[in-house]
Amino acid sequence: MSATITLQQLTDQLQALEAEAAAAIGAAADPAELEQLRVDLLGKKGRLSGVLGAMGRLPGEERPQVGQRANVLKEQVQSLLGERLHQLQSSALDDRIARETLDVTAPCRYVPPGHRHPLQATVEEILDIFAGLGYRVSEGPEVESDHYNFTALNIPPHHPARDMQDTFYLAPGADGGERLLRTHTSPVQIRHLEANPPPVRIVAPGRVYRRDAVDATHSPVFHQVEVLALDEGLDFSHLRGTVTTFLQRFFGDLPVRFRASYFPFTEPSAEVDVRWRGRWLEVMGCGMVDPAVLEGLGIDSERWSGFAAGLGVERFCMVRHGIDDIRRLYTSDLRFLEQF
Repeated sequence: MSATITLQQLTDQLQALEAEAAAAIGAAADPAELEQLRVDLLGKKGRLSGVLGAMGRLPGEERPQVGQRANVLKEQVQSLLGERLHQLQSSALDDRIARETLDVTAPCRYVPPGHRHPLQATVEEILDIFAGLGYRVSEGPEVESDHYNFTALNIPPHHPARDMQDTFYLAPGADGGERLLRTHTSPVQIRHLEANPPPVRIVAPGRVYRRDAVDATHSPVFHQVEVLALDEGLDFSHLRGTVTTFLQRFFGDLPVRFRASYFPFTEPSAEVDVRWRGRWLEVMGCGMVDPAVLEGLGIDSERWSGFAAGLGVERFCMVRHGIDDIRRLYTSDLRFLEQF
């Protein structure tokens, strides 16, 4: 038979538990110890549950008094646990801040910042200028098919213009088609027009590859930026104005001249020179997009017209900075790079 218990005994137990809980929680040294106290005091098998379990031996009219007192004690213990946890976390944060504080007055060794490669800086400046003229960047793969690199640009098989670009050919692709390293970034324009109907204004930067012997002015790997505008009513005056504006923003307010030339994918075509340090310097090629290129893409050449222009980034960089040998741009010589 269960031993009898009185209301006073249970009340005394709850009061003692309250004092013990407050002392233990105040002395807890870390969150793990607090969690263990919570389980010991408030868990299913904790001390408060033990007191409540004995409540069943009281007369029915006395039980509510014990229940109310136990609920108050439970809320008090939870509040004390929360307050102590906040104190411990704040103290830990203060300790961490104290440990990790840097003495900004202490002497240090100066480490100079890195340098942007002159080629990358030149590309970014060119793109910024064209972005200000309303063009957006478009990019494409460096491994291309014969179709995009030549045929779609009005350069069919056995066309003499293919001799102008000595090409790196690769093994055929999975479809058996001929693959190569692109010789210019013009294929980006074809790919863009296939996916985006006119009007179009894009600038296409990227690496290109040709089987050139390495010397002071030639490299088998170099960079190009090509420009394409396609809209209703564009003519050579728009091309001339765009190219002149770009060149004068890059080089300064210098004389610019256009000379008739030939490119298979533009007609008419022109070479562009700037008057640089007392002599005419060829800097880029351009022309009106040949209607045959547009018709090959299913674009009505009677309605839409456009112009294209292309430049070699290395040449622009060398002219701007007075670099006499293209190989300096690829040697990673810190004595050279630290000048920029």
